[in-house]
Amino acid sequence: MFRAMHTSPVQPSDFPTPTMPQPVKAGPEPGYAQRIAFVLELVRRLHLYGTTAQRLEAIIVLVSQRMGLECQPWVSPTGIVMNFNDPTMPPGESEITRVIRVPLGEVDLRRLVEADRIAEDVTCGRMGIADGHAALQQLDEEPRLPSRALHVLACALASGSVAGLLRLPWLEIATGALVGLVIGLFEELRRGRPRLAEASDAIAGIVAGTLAVLVASFIAPINLNTVIIASLIVLLPGMALTNAVNELTSQHLISGSARFAGAVTTVMKLTVGTAIALAVATHLGLEPQVRAWRPQPEWLEWAALISAGVAFAVLFRAQWRDAPVVIAAAMAGYLISRWGGLAWGGVAGVFIAALVVTAAGNAYARWVNRPGAVVRVPGIILLVPGSTSLRGLMTLVQQQDAAIGQQAVLAVLNVLLALLAGLLFGNLLLPTRRNL
Repeated sequence: MFRAMHTSPVQPSDFPTPTMPQPVKAGPEPGYAQRIAFVLELVRRLHLYGTTAQRLEAIIVLVSQRMGLECQPWVSPTGIVMNFNDPTMPPGESEITRVIRVPLGEVDLRRLVEADRIAEDVTCGRMGIADGHAALQQLDEEPRLPSRALHVLACALASGSVAGLLRLPWLEIATGALVGLVIGLFEELRRGRPRLAEASDAIAGIVAGTLAVLVASFIAPINLNTVIIASLIVLLPGMALTNAVNELTSQHLISGSARFAGAVTTVMKLTVGTAIALAVATHLGLEPQVRAWRPQPEWLEWAALISAGVAFAVLFRAQWRDAPVVIAAAMAGYLISRWGGLAWGGVAGVFIAALVVTAAGNAYARWVNRPGAVVRVPGIILLVPGSTSLRGLMTLVQQQDAAIGQQAVLAVLNVLLALLAGLLFGNLLLPTRRNL
Protein backbone atom coordinates (compact mmCIF):
# COMPACT_ATOMS: atom_id res chain seq x y z
CA MET A 1 0.00 0.00 0.00
CA PHE A 2 2.85 2.29 0.62
CA ARG A 3 5.90 0.60 -0.79
CA ALA A 4 8.07 2.74 -2.90
CA MET A 5 5.96 5.55 -1.77
CA HIS A 6 6.42 8.71 -3.85
CA THR A 7 4.21 11.64 -4.48
CA SER A 8 2.37 13.86 -6.85
CA PRO A 9 2.73 16.31 -9.75
CA VAL A 10 5.57 18.71 -10.36
CA GLN A 11 5.56 22.17 -8.90
CA PRO A 12 7.23 25.38 -10.11
CA SER A 13 10.07 25.14 -7.60
CA ASP A 14 11.31 23.18 -4.64
CA PHE A 15 13.16 25.61 -2.45
CA PRO A 16 12.33 29.17 -1.39
CA THR A 17 13.73 31.98 -3.51
CA PRO A 18 17.44 32.02 -2.63
CA THR A 19 19.34 34.92 -1.21
CA MET A 20 22.72 33.59 -2.24
CA PRO A 21 25.83 35.01 -3.83
CA GLN A 22 26.26 34.73 -7.57
CA PRO A 23 27.71 31.35 -8.63
CA VAL A 24 31.40 31.21 -9.38
CA LYS A 25 32.05 31.66 -13.09
CA ALA A 26 34.55 28.90 -13.58
CA GLY A 27 35.46 26.32 -16.14
CA PRO A 28 36.06 22.63 -15.56
CA GLU A 29 38.16 23.02 -12.41
CA PRO A 30 37.72 21.41 -8.95
CA GLY A 31 34.90 23.84 -8.13
CA TYR A 32 32.97 22.72 -11.19
CA ALA A 33 33.44 19.03 -10.40
CA GLN A 34 32.56 19.66 -6.77
CA ARG A 35 29.25 21.26 -7.70
CA ILE A 36 28.39 18.34 -9.96
CA ALA A 37 29.32 15.87 -7.22
CA PHE A 38 26.98 17.63 -4.78
CA VAL A 39 24.07 17.53 -7.23
CA LEU A 40 24.69 13.82 -7.89
CA GLU A 41 24.78 13.06 -4.19
CA LEU A 42 21.60 15.02 -3.52
CA VAL A 43 19.71 13.45 -6.42
CA ARG A 44 20.65 9.91 -5.47
CA ARG A 45 19.37 10.41 -1.96
CA LEU A 46 16.15 12.14 -2.90
CA HIS A 47 15.40 9.22 -5.19
CA LEU A 48 16.12 6.71 -2.43
CA TYR A 49 13.88 8.63 -0.04
CA GLY A 50 10.82 8.36 -2.27
CA THR A 51 10.72 11.21 -4.81
CA THR A 52 8.89 10.63 -8.09
CA ALA A 53 10.36 11.27 -11.54
CA GLN A 54 8.67 14.57 -12.35
CA ARG A 55 9.47 16.08 -8.95
CA LEU A 56 13.05 14.84 -9.00
CA GLU A 57 13.74 16.22 -12.47
CA ALA A 58 12.40 19.62 -11.43
CA ILE A 59 14.63 19.57 -8.34
CA ILE A 60 17.69 18.64 -10.42
CA VAL A 61 17.15 21.53 -12.81
CA LEU A 62 16.46 24.02 -10.02
CA VAL A 63 19.44 23.10 -7.84
CA SER A 64 21.76 22.96 -10.85
CA GLN A 65 20.72 26.45 -11.94
CA ARG A 66 21.33 27.82 -8.46
CA MET A 67 24.82 26.33 -8.52
CA GLY A 68 25.70 27.84 -11.89
CA LEU A 69 25.19 24.64 -13.90
CA GLU A 70 23.05 23.62 -16.83
CA CYS A 71 21.61 20.13 -16.48
CA GLN A 72 19.38 17.96 -18.64
CA PRO A 73 18.12 15.06 -16.46
CA TRP A 74 16.34 11.83 -17.29
CA VAL A 75 14.88 9.89 -14.36
CA SER A 76 13.44 6.39 -14.16
CA PRO A 77 12.60 4.23 -11.11
CA THR A 78 15.94 2.39 -11.33
CA GLY A 79 18.28 4.79 -13.11
CA ILE A 80 19.15 8.48 -13.54
CA VAL A 81 21.03 10.10 -16.43
CA MET A 82 22.23 13.72 -16.14
CA ASN A 83 24.11 15.83 -18.67
CA PHE A 84 25.92 18.81 -17.08
CA ASN A 85 27.40 21.88 -18.73
CA ASP A 86 29.00 25.11 -17.56
CA PRO A 87 27.20 27.96 -19.37
CA THR A 88 30.25 30.24 -19.04
CA MET A 89 32.38 27.92 -21.19
CA PRO A 90 32.27 27.44 -24.99
CA PRO A 91 29.80 24.72 -26.09
CA GLY A 92 31.13 21.21 -25.66
CA GLU A 93 34.20 22.06 -23.55
CA SER A 94 32.63 21.43 -20.13
CA GLU A 95 29.96 18.87 -21.01
CA ILE A 96 29.83 15.92 -18.60
CA THR A 97 27.32 13.04 -18.52
CA ARG A 98 26.71 10.97 -15.42
CA VAL A 99 24.68 7.75 -15.14
CA ILE A 100 23.47 6.52 -11.74
CA ARG A 101 22.05 3.04 -11.19
CA VAL A 102 19.71 3.21 -8.20
CA PRO A 103 17.33 0.78 -6.49
CA LEU A 104 13.65 1.53 -6.02
CA GLY A 105 13.17 4.19 -3.40
CA GLU A 106 11.20 3.90 -0.18
CA VAL A 107 9.62 6.72 1.77
CA ASP A 108 11.94 7.99 4.50
CA LEU A 109 10.56 11.28 5.71
CA ARG A 110 13.34 11.99 8.20
CA ARG A 111 16.10 11.74 5.63
CA LEU A 112 13.98 13.49 3.00
CA VAL A 113 13.54 16.47 5.32
CA GLU A 114 17.25 16.53 6.15
CA ALA A 115 18.31 16.31 2.49
CA ASP A 116 15.91 19.13 1.69
CA ARG A 117 17.37 21.29 4.46
CA ILE A 118 20.95 20.63 3.37
CA ALA A 119 20.18 21.44 -0.27
CA GLU A 120 18.48 24.68 0.71
CA ASP A 121 21.38 25.71 2.95
CA VAL A 122 23.92 25.05 0.20
CA THR A 123 21.99 26.78 -2.58
CA CYS A 124 21.28 29.79 -0.34
CA GLY A 125 24.93 30.12 0.66
CA ARG A 126 24.48 29.23 4.33
CA MET A 127 26.61 26.08 3.94
CA GLY A 128 29.61 25.32 1.78
CA ILE A 129 29.41 22.72 -0.98
CA ALA A 130 31.98 20.47 0.68
CA ASP A 131 30.15 20.67 4.02
CA GLY A 132 26.83 19.96 2.30
CA HIS A 133 28.29 16.96 0.52
CA ALA A 134 29.63 15.59 3.79
CA ALA A 135 26.28 16.21 5.52
CA LEU A 136 24.46 14.24 2.82
CA GLN A 137 26.85 11.32 3.22
CA GLN A 138 26.19 11.26 6.95
CA LEU A 139 22.55 10.40 6.18
CA ASP A 140 23.69 6.89 5.19
CA GLU A 141 24.01 5.84 8.82
CA GLU A 142 22.39 2.45 9.35
CA PRO A 143 19.38 2.37 11.70
CA ARG A 144 20.18 1.10 15.17
CA LEU A 145 18.64 -1.96 16.75
CA PRO A 146 15.92 -0.05 18.69
CA SER A 147 14.78 1.66 15.49
CA ARG A 148 14.67 -1.63 13.62
CA ALA A 149 12.71 -3.28 16.43
CA LEU A 150 10.28 -0.36 16.46
CA HIS A 151 9.84 -0.75 12.71
CA VAL A 152 8.92 -4.43 13.14
CA LEU A 153 6.39 -3.57 15.83
CA ALA A 154 4.94 -0.88 13.56
CA CYS A 155 4.32 -3.52 10.88
CA ALA A 156 2.26 -5.50 13.37
CA LEU A 157 0.45 -2.37 14.54
CA ALA A 158 -0.37 -1.32 10.97
CA SER A 159 -1.83 -4.73 10.09
CA GLY A 160 -3.87 -4.92 13.29
CA SER A 161 -5.05 -1.33 12.83
CA VAL A 162 -6.29 -1.95 9.30
CA ALA A 163 -8.20 -4.98 10.57
CA GLY A 164 -9.66 -2.73 13.26
CA LEU A 165 -10.68 -0.12 10.71
CA LEU A 166 -12.63 -2.88 8.97
CA ARG A 167 -14.27 -3.74 12.34
CA LEU A 168 -13.19 -7.36 12.20
CA PRO A 169 -13.55 -9.61 15.29
CA TRP A 170 -10.81 -9.60 17.91
CA LEU A 171 -9.39 -12.91 16.75
CA GLU A 172 -8.92 -11.58 13.25
CA ILE A 173 -7.35 -8.36 14.50
CA ALA A 174 -4.90 -10.45 16.53
CA THR A 175 -4.22 -12.72 13.55
CA GLY A 176 -3.53 -9.77 11.28
CA ALA A 177 -1.19 -8.23 13.84
CA LEU A 178 0.64 -11.54 14.31
CA VAL A 179 1.14 -11.99 10.57
CA GLY A 180 2.26 -8.37 10.28
CA LEU A 181 4.82 -8.98 13.02
CA VAL A 182 6.19 -12.05 11.22
CA ILE A 183 6.37 -10.15 7.93
CA GLY A 184 8.14 -7.27 9.65
CA LEU A 185 10.72 -9.69 11.06
CA PHE A 186 11.18 -11.25 7.64
CA GLU A 187 11.65 -7.84 6.02
CA GLU A 188 14.38 -7.03 8.52
CA LEU A 189 16.09 -10.39 8.10
CA ARG A 190 16.17 -10.15 4.31
CA ARG A 191 18.04 -6.83 4.34
CA GLY A 192 21.52 -7.44 3.01
CA ARG A 193 20.41 -10.71 1.38
CA PRO A 194 19.75 -9.82 -2.28
CA ARG A 195 18.96 -13.44 -3.17
CA LEU A 196 15.75 -13.18 -1.14
CA ALA A 197 14.65 -9.90 -2.71
CA GLU A 198 12.95 -11.31 -5.81
CA ALA A 199 10.94 -13.90 -3.90
CA SER A 200 10.27 -11.91 -0.72
CA ASP A 201 6.73 -10.84 -1.71
CA ALA A 202 5.74 -14.39 -2.62
CA ILE A 203 7.20 -15.69 0.63
CA ALA A 204 5.25 -13.06 2.57
CA GLY A 205 2.06 -14.17 0.77
CA ILE A 206 2.77 -17.80 1.72
CA VAL A 207 3.31 -16.84 5.36
CA ALA A 208 0.14 -14.75 5.52
CA GLY A 209 -1.97 -17.39 3.78
CA THR A 210 -0.60 -20.24 5.91
CA LEU A 211 -1.16 -18.54 9.26
CA ALA A 212 -4.66 -17.40 8.28
CA VAL A 213 -5.57 -20.93 7.13
CA LEU A 214 -4.28 -22.45 10.37
CA VAL A 215 -6.36 -20.05 12.45
CA ALA A 216 -9.47 -20.68 10.34
CA SER A 217 -8.95 -24.46 10.45
CA PHE A 218 -8.09 -25.03 14.12
CA ILE A 219 -9.31 -22.04 16.14
CA ALA A 220 -12.42 -20.35 14.69
CA PRO A 221 -13.93 -19.19 11.39
CA ILE A 222 -12.53 -15.91 10.06
CA ASN A 223 -12.88 -13.49 7.13
CA LEU A 224 -10.05 -15.30 5.36
CA ASN A 225 -9.21 -13.04 2.42
CA THR A 226 -9.77 -9.86 4.42
CA VAL A 227 -7.40 -11.01 7.16
CA ILE A 228 -4.75 -11.91 4.59
CA ILE A 229 -5.06 -8.50 2.94
CA ALA A 230 -4.89 -6.64 6.25
CA SER A 231 -1.80 -8.60 7.29
CA LEU A 232 -0.03 -7.75 4.00
CA ILE A 233 -0.88 -4.05 4.15
CA VAL A 234 2.74 -2.92 4.52
CA LEU A 235 3.69 -4.63 1.25
CA LEU A 236 0.77 -3.57 -0.94
CA PRO A 237 1.81 -1.27 -3.83
CA GLY A 238 -1.14 1.10 -3.77
CA MET A 239 1.11 4.17 -3.53
CA ALA A 240 3.25 2.86 -6.39
CA LEU A 241 0.15 2.46 -8.57
CA THR A 242 -0.92 6.01 -7.75
CA ASN A 243 2.52 7.39 -8.49
CA ALA A 244 2.72 5.45 -11.74
CA VAL A 245 -0.49 6.98 -13.07
CA ASN A 246 0.68 10.35 -11.75
CA GLU A 247 3.91 10.11 -13.75
CA LEU A 248 2.07 8.99 -16.86
CA THR A 249 -0.22 12.00 -16.72
CA SER A 250 2.80 14.30 -16.37
CA GLN A 251 4.22 12.79 -19.60
CA HIS A 252 6.94 10.80 -17.84
CA LEU A 253 5.88 7.77 -19.85
CA ILE A 254 8.87 5.50 -19.36
CA SER A 255 9.07 6.04 -15.61
CA GLY A 256 5.29 5.73 -15.18
CA SER A 257 5.12 2.54 -17.26
CA ALA A 258 8.02 0.96 -15.38
CA ARG A 259 6.56 1.86 -12.00
CA PHE A 260 3.12 0.58 -13.01
CA ALA A 261 4.62 -2.72 -14.18
CA GLY A 262 6.53 -3.05 -10.92
CA ALA A 263 3.39 -2.46 -8.85
CA VAL A 264 1.39 -5.00 -10.84
CA THR A 265 4.22 -7.52 -10.46
CA THR A 266 4.20 -7.02 -6.68
CA VAL A 267 0.45 -7.71 -6.53
CA MET A 268 0.96 -10.83 -8.65
CA LYS A 269 3.72 -12.15 -6.39
CA LEU A 270 1.63 -11.59 -3.27
CA THR A 271 -1.29 -13.37 -4.92
CA VAL A 272 0.93 -16.27 -6.01
CA GLY A 273 2.15 -16.69 -2.44
CA THR A 274 -1.35 -16.78 -0.97
CA ALA A 275 -2.53 -19.14 -3.72
CA ILE A 276 0.31 -21.54 -2.92
CA ALA A 277 -0.59 -21.49 0.77
CA LEU A 278 -4.26 -22.22 0.05
CA ALA A 279 -3.41 -24.97 -2.44
CA VAL A 280 -1.07 -26.71 0.00
CA ALA A 281 -3.71 -26.49 2.71
CA THR A 282 -6.24 -28.15 0.40
CA HIS A 283 -3.84 -31.01 -0.43
CA LEU A 284 -3.17 -31.50 3.27
CA GLY A 285 -6.88 -31.83 3.93
CA LEU A 286 -7.27 -28.59 5.87
CA GLU A 287 -10.65 -26.92 5.56
CA PRO A 288 -10.49 -23.31 6.71
CA GLN A 289 -13.85 -22.03 7.96
CA VAL A 290 -14.79 -18.72 6.36
CA ARG A 291 -17.38 -16.23 7.56
CA ALA A 292 -18.28 -12.61 6.91
CA TRP A 293 -18.72 -10.98 10.31
CA ARG A 294 -17.81 -7.46 11.44
CA PRO A 295 -19.26 -7.01 14.92
CA GLN A 296 -17.06 -4.29 16.40
CA PRO A 297 -18.48 -1.00 17.75
CA GLU A 298 -17.69 2.38 16.23
CA TRP A 299 -15.23 3.36 18.95
CA LEU A 300 -12.86 0.61 17.83
CA GLU A 301 -12.61 2.19 14.40
CA TRP A 302 -11.52 5.46 16.00
CA ALA A 303 -8.93 3.68 18.14
CA ALA A 304 -7.67 1.77 15.10
CA LEU A 305 -7.38 5.00 13.12
CA ILE A 306 -5.17 6.57 15.80
CA SER A 307 -2.99 3.47 16.03
CA ALA A 308 -2.73 3.33 12.23
CA GLY A 309 -1.48 6.92 12.20
CA VAL A 310 1.16 6.06 14.79
CA ALA A 311 2.21 2.98 12.81
CA PHE A 312 2.61 4.96 9.59
CA ALA A 313 4.63 7.65 11.37
CA VAL A 314 7.09 4.92 12.35
CA LEU A 315 7.02 3.11 9.00
CA PHE A 316 7.61 6.35 7.12
CA ARG A 317 10.51 7.07 9.52
CA ALA A 318 9.22 10.53 10.38
CA GLN A 319 11.18 12.75 12.76
CA TRP A 320 9.72 13.10 16.23
CA ARG A 321 8.80 16.72 15.56
CA ASP A 322 6.93 15.64 12.40
CA ALA A 323 5.16 12.65 13.98
CA PRO A 324 2.04 14.61 15.11
CA VAL A 325 1.71 16.07 11.60
CA VAL A 326 2.01 12.62 10.01
CA ILE A 327 -0.56 11.10 12.37
CA ALA A 328 -2.99 13.97 11.87
CA ALA A 329 -2.61 13.81 8.09
CA ALA A 330 -3.29 10.06 7.97
CA MET A 331 -6.37 10.45 10.16
CA ALA A 332 -7.65 13.47 8.22
CA GLY A 333 -7.32 11.73 4.86
CA TYR A 334 -9.27 8.71 6.07
CA LEU A 335 -12.01 10.71 7.81
CA ILE A 336 -12.56 13.09 4.89
CA SER A 337 -12.80 10.13 2.54
CA ARG A 338 -15.19 8.34 4.90
CA TRP A 339 -17.52 11.29 5.45
CA GLY A 340 -17.36 12.38 1.84
CA GLY A 341 -18.13 8.84 0.77
CA LEU A 342 -21.18 8.67 3.02
CA ALA A 343 -22.47 11.94 1.55
CA TRP A 344 -21.61 11.64 -2.16
CA GLY A 345 -20.26 8.13 -2.77
CA GLY A 346 -16.95 6.36 -2.23
CA VAL A 347 -15.15 7.68 -5.31
CA ALA A 348 -16.17 11.27 -4.53
CA GLY A 349 -14.91 10.81 -0.97
CA VAL A 350 -11.48 9.72 -2.24
CA PHE A 351 -11.34 12.71 -4.59
CA ILE A 352 -12.23 15.21 -1.87
CA ALA A 353 -9.73 13.69 0.56
CA ALA A 354 -6.91 13.75 -2.01
CA LEU A 355 -7.79 17.35 -2.93
CA VAL A 356 -7.75 18.58 0.67
CA VAL A 357 -4.62 16.63 1.64
CA THR A 358 -2.67 17.85 -1.41
CA ALA A 359 -3.61 21.47 -0.78
CA ALA A 360 -2.74 21.05 2.91
CA GLY A 361 0.66 19.59 1.98
CA ASN A 362 1.35 22.53 -0.32
CA ALA A 363 0.35 24.96 2.43
CA TYR A 364 2.65 23.17 4.86
CA ALA A 365 5.56 23.43 2.41
CA ARG A 366 4.84 27.10 1.73
CA TRP A 367 4.36 28.31 5.31
CA VAL A 368 6.44 25.92 7.42
CA ASN A 369 9.28 25.67 4.89
CA ARG A 370 9.46 21.88 5.05
CA PRO A 371 8.66 19.25 2.40
CA GLY A 372 4.94 18.91 1.69
CA ALA A 373 5.46 15.14 1.51
CA VAL A 374 5.30 15.14 5.32
CA VAL A 375 1.57 15.84 4.97
CA ARG A 376 0.77 14.50 1.51
CA VAL A 377 2.19 10.96 1.72
CA PRO A 378 0.54 9.87 5.01
CA GLY A 379 -2.61 11.77 4.03
CA ILE A 380 -3.32 9.54 1.04
CA ILE A 381 -1.86 6.27 2.32
CA LEU A 382 -5.23 4.94 3.49
CA LEU A 383 -6.83 5.96 0.18
CA VAL A 384 -4.56 4.17 -2.29
CA PRO A 385 -6.01 1.08 -4.03
CA GLY A 386 -3.48 -1.55 -2.97
CA SER A 387 -5.93 -3.65 -0.95
CA THR A 388 -8.57 -3.42 -3.69
CA SER A 389 -6.16 -4.67 -6.35
CA LEU A 390 -4.97 -7.59 -4.20
CA ARG A 391 -8.50 -8.59 -3.23
CA GLY A 392 -9.63 -8.57 -6.85
CA LEU A 393 -6.72 -10.66 -8.07
CA MET A 394 -7.03 -13.13 -5.18
CA THR A 395 -10.74 -13.59 -5.89
CA LEU A 396 -10.03 -13.99 -9.61
CA VAL A 397 -7.47 -16.73 -8.95
CA GLN A 398 -9.63 -18.51 -6.40
CA GLN A 399 -12.86 -18.47 -8.42
CA GLN A 400 -11.41 -18.42 -11.96
CA ASP A 401 -14.06 -15.94 -13.06
CA ALA A 402 -13.04 -13.28 -15.60
CA ALA A 403 -16.04 -11.10 -14.73
CA ILE A 404 -14.73 -10.74 -11.18
CA GLY A 405 -11.37 -9.68 -12.57
CA GLN A 406 -13.03 -6.98 -14.68
CA GLN A 407 -14.90 -5.67 -11.65
CA ALA A 408 -11.65 -5.52 -9.69
CA VAL A 409 -9.90 -3.61 -12.47
CA LEU A 410 -12.76 -1.11 -12.63
CA ALA A 411 -12.70 -0.63 -8.85
CA VAL A 412 -8.96 0.04 -8.85
CA LEU A 413 -9.28 2.36 -11.85
CA ASN A 414 -12.02 4.39 -10.17
CA VAL A 415 -9.92 4.92 -7.06
CA LEU A 416 -6.82 5.79 -9.09
CA LEU A 417 -8.72 8.35 -11.15
CA ALA A 418 -10.24 9.92 -8.05
CA LEU A 419 -6.84 10.12 -6.38
CA LEU A 420 -5.20 11.55 -9.48
CA ALA A 421 -7.91 14.18 -9.89
CA GLY A 422 -7.58 15.17 -6.24
CA LEU A 423 -3.79 15.51 -6.53
CA LEU A 424 -3.99 17.57 -9.72
CA PHE A 425 -6.71 19.95 -8.57
CA GLY A 426 -5.21 20.20 -5.09
CA ASN A 427 -2.04 21.58 -6.68
CA LEU A 428 -4.12 24.02 -8.71
CA LEU A 429 -6.06 25.10 -5.63
CA LEU A 430 -2.91 26.01 -3.71
CA PRO A 431 0.39 25.87 -5.60
CA THR A 432 3.50 25.17 -3.62
CA ARG A 433 6.95 26.65 -3.66
CA ARG A 434 8.49 23.19 -3.23
CA ASN A 435 8.66 20.02 -5.31
CA LEU A 436 9.09 17.56 -2.43
